[in-house]
Amino acid sequence: MKKEVLVEKAYEIAKERYAAVGVDVDKILAKIQEVSISLHCWQTDDVVGFENLGNMGGGGIQATGNYPGRARNIDEVRADIEQVLKYVGGSHRFNIHAIYGDFGGKAVDRDQILPEHFASWMDWAKEKNLKLDFNSSSFGHPKSGDLTLANPDNSIREFWIEHTKRSRAISEAMGKFQNDPCIMNLWVHDGSKDITVNRYKYRQILEKSLDDIFSTEYKNMKDCIESKLFGIALESYTVGSHDFYMGYGVKNQKMVTLDTGHFHLSESVADKISSLLLYTPEIMLHVSRPVRWDSDHVAILNDETIDLAKEIVRADALKRVHIGLDFFDASINRIGAYVIGIRATQKAFLQALLEPLNILREYESKGQYFERLALLEESKGLPWNAVWDYFCLKNNVAVGEDFIPLVQQYEKDVTSKR
Repeated sequence: MKKEVLVEKAYEIAKERYAAVGVDVDKILAKIQEVSISLHCWQTDDVVGFENLGNMGGGGIQATGNYPGRARNIDEVRADIEQVLKYVGGSHRFNIHAIYGDFGGKAVDRDQILPEHFASWMDWAKEKNLKLDFNSSSFGHPKSGDLTLANPDNSIREFWIEHTKRSRAISEAMGKFQNDPCIMNLWVHDGSKDITVNRYKYRQILEKSLDDIFSTEYKNMKDCIESKLFGIALESYTVGSHDFYMGYGVKNQKMVTLDTGHFHLSESVADKISSLLLYTPEIMLHVSRPVRWDSDHVAILNDETIDLAKEIVRADALKRVHIGLDFFDASINRIGAYVIGIRATQKAFLQALLEPLNILREYESKGQYFERLALLEESKGLPWNAVWDYFCLKNNVAVGEDFIPLVQQYEKDVTSKR
């Protein structure tokens, strides 16, 4: 029997099983189709970018591994992303760091970048039916050091302020071009390797830098600000901590970015969703997988990602939470890494949408906690994967493990020859 027939039969059975607990699977399929994920450009090339500035690494960024086939130029990045999109259903976005501009081989420093350096990205994204998001890039530059926007040195701080202002202007141009707001993420690695006695001072400086950067208001872009627990060689103190950005975001009504790798491993990022939604307009997610630290492993369908998705759905916040990926694994096939991470994130949100939430809420409101726990446990075994397979089938993408040989073939034909 053909796999397509088996998938359709399993789906019909799944519909009946879910209907018994009050879940309309057809409606859920329509919802998961609209869950858009912002694919990050830096998994293609290990966060190298296309500058010609003689840059150095650092700033809490480290891609480990030397798997062959890294994208070396813009054309290869685009070809790889186009290939990835063949294996995932739905309509998605593409997230670019400032160091990935189309500079034509010229040395354009970061305080000189312009929308024209990203015009070809806009044209390509329009052709591929993608919406663009953007990021300023504070790392891997001769002026990065330990402090950028929080640097007491006026010349260095003003350089990064100008870079970030230009990044916002580029985001505005992208949003206007695509007739959809471009979300620009601001993350700086600023911190200290060892004990600092000037914590308050550096946070004062960062606050003033942000106030200056955000003094210009735009209509076609949205700002988000991202915290971190620590960076490599900056382990003892991070200026832009979660507390700092949460306070700044609430005070100034800015979107706060929650990166699942930027917290202590014992913290629940999912638990932060409901609190932030009360006080900030929207949330940006960077879905990753930390292994003992912010190691940016490929996202998988683990408890943390499922819990994150469930909290968003339970808060009816899919329209207020933006989903992006942020991992860069150079130890495995990079195309495969994308596909695994995207599909895992989609699966987490599908599971969340399929939760029998109405009955669970009713149990909770009546204090029926045994019944609530029992249904939560039993719902884990409901045939969500039959719904997932059907979603893939209807989107004309590989069902189950069928994408593995397709990724292998692309490696054989394309990436292995780089």
